Amino acid sequence: MLAVQNLEVVYEDVILVLKGVSLAVPDGAVVALLGGNGAGKTTVLRAITGLLDVHRGSVTKGSVTLDGEPIHALDAPAIVAAGIGQVMEGRRIFSEFTVDENLRVGGHRAPRAEIPARLDRIYDLFPVLAERRRSVAGYLSGGEQQMLAIGRAMMAEPRVLLLDEPSLGLAPLVVQRIRDLIVDINRAGTSVLLVEQNANMALSIADHGYILETGKVVMDKPAAELREDEDVREFYLGLRQEGAASFRDVKHYKRRKRWLS
Repeated sequence: MLAVQNLEVVYEDVILVLKGVSLAVPDGAVVALLGGNGAGKTTVLRAITGLLDVHRGSVTKGSVTLDGEPIHALDAPAIVAAGIGQVMEGRRIFSEFTVDENLRVGGHRAPRAEIPARLDRIYDLFPVLAERRRSVAGYLSGGEQQMLAIGRAMMAEPRVLLLDEPSLGLAPLVVQRIRDLIVDINRAGTSVLLVEQNANMALSIADHGYILETGKVVMDKPAAELREDEDVREFYLGLRQEGAASFRDVKHYKRRKRWLS
C-alpha cells in the first residue's frame, strides 16, 4: 500500500500548499484524486515522487510510505526503484527521440537483457506505438503522445502508477481509449493514483476517491458513493438538477464552507 499521512508541503519556505493531507492507494486499486485548479493535486504527486525540490517545495510534516517503509526522504531515482512511476501533466516526452528511444529511456534502470521483453509488453498494450516505433515522438498526435508517456513510465514496471491529468486536451474518443488503457494496466496488477479534472471519467474506473480543496481533503468515499453525492454531481460532474441554484448560491456556499472547516 502507498500511504500519505498528514502531509504538509511548503513552497519557498512560506507558501503552505498542503495542509494535513492523508490518502491511501491499496494494492490493486485505482484511486481518484479530484479537485479544481490550485487545489494541490499535483503537489501531492510531487511529494510522493520526490520532485518537490525542483519546484522549491519541501515536506514540513507527515510522511509518505510504501508497504510501511518511509519514502518521502528518498530522492526521485530511489523512489522509482522502490516501485513508484509517474506520468506528468503535459506528457513531457522527448519530442526529438523516436517512440522506441523514449520507451528505452523509461527502462534505463532495468537489466539490459530485460529491455526487449519489456518493450514487447508495452507494444502489446499500445499497438499504435508499435506501428510508430521508428517515428519521431514530436510528430505523434496528442493521444499517441499520452500513450507514449504512460508506456515510458510502465517500462520501469512500477507497482504504483501516478497519472496527472492524462485526459487533458484530448478528444472524447481518445479520452475513452486512455480510460480503457488505465483499466487494462490496473487489471494487469499495477495500482493507480489518478489525478483528474474529468471527474466523470476518473470515478467511472476508480475504487475510491478523494476530493481536495485548497490543500485539504474535504471528502473521502468509495467512488460509487461519490458519483451519487449531490455536491459532487453538481460541482464536479456537471449534473446540476433542473432549477437548482448556481455554485455561488448561499446554500451551496455554506455546504462548501463546512467542507473546508
